[in-house]
Amino acid sequence: MIKLPRCCFLLVFFAAGAFAQGPVDPALLSGHWPSRWIAAADAPAKEYGLYHFRKSFELPSKPGRFIVHVTGDNRYRLFVNGSPVCSGPARGDLYNWYFETVDIAPYLREGRNVVAALVWNMGAHAAVAQISNMTGFVLQGDTEAEKIINTDRNWKVYNDSAYTPCSLDNGARLRSYMVIGPGDEVNGSAYPWGWEQPGYDDRHWKNVREITSPVTAGYGTDNLWTLVPRTIPLMEESLQRMSAVRRAGIKVPEGFLQGRQPLTIPANQTVSILVDQAFNTVAYPQLLVSKGAGSSIRLTYAEALFKNGKKGHRDEIDGMEIAGNYDIFHPDGGSQRMFRPLWFRTFRYLQLDITTGGEPLVIDDLYGMYTGYPFEEKASFRSNDPGLQDIWEVGWRTARLCAGETYFDCPYYEQLQYEGDTRIQALISLYVTGDDRLVRKAIHDFYCSRVPEGLTQGRYPSNRLQVIAPFSLYWVSMIYDYWMHRRDDAFITQYLSAARGVLDWYESRIDKATGMLGPMRWWNFTDWNDAFPNGVPDGADDGNSSIISLHFAYTLQQAAALFDAYRQPVLAAHYRELAGKLTTATYRHCYDHEKGAMANTPEKRTFSQHAGIMAVLSGAIPAAEEKAFLQRVIDDPRLSKATIYYRFYLMLALKKTGMGDRYYEQLTPWRDMLKIGLTTFAEKEEPTRSDCHAWSASPNYDFLATICGIMPGSPGFASVLVEPAMGTLTEAEGKMPLPEGEVTVSLKRKKNNGVTAVIILPGSLKGEFRWNGKTIPLRSGRQEINL
Repeated sequence: MIKLPRCCFLLVFFAAGAFAQGPVDPALLSGHWPSRWIAAADAPAKEYGLYHFRKSFELPSKPGRFIVHVTGDNRYRLFVNGSPVCSGPARGDLYNWYFETVDIAPYLREGRNVVAALVWNMGAHAAVAQISNMTGFVLQGDTEAEKIINTDRNWKVYNDSAYTPCSLDNGARLRSYMVIGPGDEVNGSAYPWGWEQPGYDDRHWKNVREITSPVTAGYGTDNLWTLVPRTIPLMEESLQRMSAVRRAGIKVPEGFLQGRQPLTIPANQTVSILVDQAFNTVAYPQLLVSKGAGSSIRLTYAEALFKNGKKGHRDEIDGMEIAGNYDIFHPDGGSQRMFRPLWFRTFRYLQLDITTGGEPLVIDDLYGMYTGYPFEEKASFRSNDPGLQDIWEVGWRTARLCAGETYFDCPYYEQLQYEGDTRIQALISLYVTGDDRLVRKAIHDFYCSRVPEGLTQGRYPSNRLQVIAPFSLYWVSMIYDYWMHRRDDAFITQYLSAARGVLDWYESRIDKATGMLGPMRWWNFTDWNDAFPNGVPDGADDGNSSIISLHFAYTLQQAAALFDAYRQPVLAAHYRELAGKLTTATYRHCYDHEKGAMANTPEKRTFSQHAGIMAVLSGAIPAAEEKAFLQRVIDDPRLSKATIYYRFYLMLALKKTGMGDRYYEQLTPWRDMLKIGLTTFAEKEEPTRSDCHAWSASPNYDFLATICGIMPGSPGFASVLVEPAMGTLTEAEGKMPLPEGEVTVSLKRKKNNGVTAVIILPGSLKGEFRWNGKTIPLRSGRQEINL
């Protein structure tokens, strides 16, 4: 990468992850901070705007420690002596307004220092995931030694007029729900280049306006924001070079994308350059240019190209056009000016549409800074089928692109955290990384989203209300899943009363005439099945839906186990009894004995795999009939089909009935996605809106939990159950992390359907190995089993 003069950055790349969340002085967590929230005195509080803040100060010597706490609304980027330090805040809400804690001592020096921050508010254009009160910024020193830079009226501010929101009509142009916020149009001639550097002359800047006193959770009487410490690490950033120029109206030097050769666009030209990253990614594109006064550069980002509004093979470009989110940069003619958007972009394809004025434009470099939650892939999987390795790699990329300061349903269109997606994402995180911090944050986010009726919102954080009633049940399942995988009683117990509120809401809607759930309020989304209008199955809105009734029963059974574990046996018994009544009533009214299938409603006019899957998971089907019934669910062409998302629950049903060996043959949709060039897994089978959707990454859980069979044997993963379901595979090997260490399972099938297994359990972990009806006890350490 070209070494750049630091004064020439529009937005310098952020060295994320350099410092983990540090300690907080306990005094700062019990009331008001001495610093003040600040803003520009002459700027509207809630409208679109960008602001540069600066504070100069003297130090007698370079400190060994200098901890500060910092946050902003909507967002901020912090610099010290021209170097980027951190960005935030982690997305939350006004009750949980997160602040970052960083040690800036490595950036400080003896003598004059400058701390600076870029703060922006997208106003009415903000992403739906962005909750806001008004534009503001606050920085608080941890102790007396750092208070010299506390935000107060002595800070200076500049109102940046260089930025204008653009790309506001993307949703309409793509005919899709797109709510990630605007693109950035930047006029380089109006930008205060070098503003974050110590030598910048800020004498013409104005002093800030003080807004209010910062206050932490549990305190205050008139809070604008209630501050809490960030609970997840800073996002990572890493250099990501682009792969190839696929189409260009000008000769592009071979070394351009490697940063070795600049590209010059002559004066008074219009040129398009299509760049292929070769795989879908989330990154801050960084465009470095010189000269080019009067030029315009439009950067358009897309997961796939289109022909007549439709996607084809994702590698194809002939006759295909780009459409999607975009930014625009107008260079000022200076040397090595860096454009980087305020928020990351999702793309496989990036097109530069360039119009030059009377001066040639030199593009010195173009690359991406990959960003996301700093997950580390600690698990691994391999088998004798190399195609599964491709699924694993693409699935992991999908999961990573859908994890930032929250989990995302999809990174291109929404970047919203939904319980339906997040339950699957959380299990992937636990199995592949062992990192439970984003899982814990998600559970807490949904807890904080609850509406007065007791339900969680369907997605959160969100500045628009959306309640998806069945997703509240998935939130209860997330608590159950976490309980099964982690020993964390203090965390879990704080959510039990809210879980009870969800179940109470459902119980109050049982139809006394049928014993099933009656008409249900809000959005009863189940799956993007073509037979379900807007994802809602028959009977959900007007009453007596077998799917929703059995989903409730399934969740009640999980809740019963939870409440039993936390010494509430009466409530647990009630939930078990209620689940039994629901399954009995639903079977009586909806099971069609002639078809051997579970209907969607008592009228028995429509049937779906979903009803059958939930019938198995909830225990509505007599145990002796489950296998035959589930086989019909898979094979019966009259049933409307589960999409990629709901196949996660088909997998759970297969395992429950002892049919896990059928999982391997159910991977056709994922193999088909690879055949059409997808590099992340899509929202649904073609045609699809989103090319990257987290719920479709479920194989990264299933390969370990189903094929290798690694599951909690008891709550908190206090013991392990290894029950492989290899299908027709002859070899499989998996490794997954636990807090105690790694569980490793290596399997080789014998000709007589026997198996040789080598299993390594960490620490003092014990458990069981099951194969073809045989159970072998497992001890800690390495053991070899021959059956």
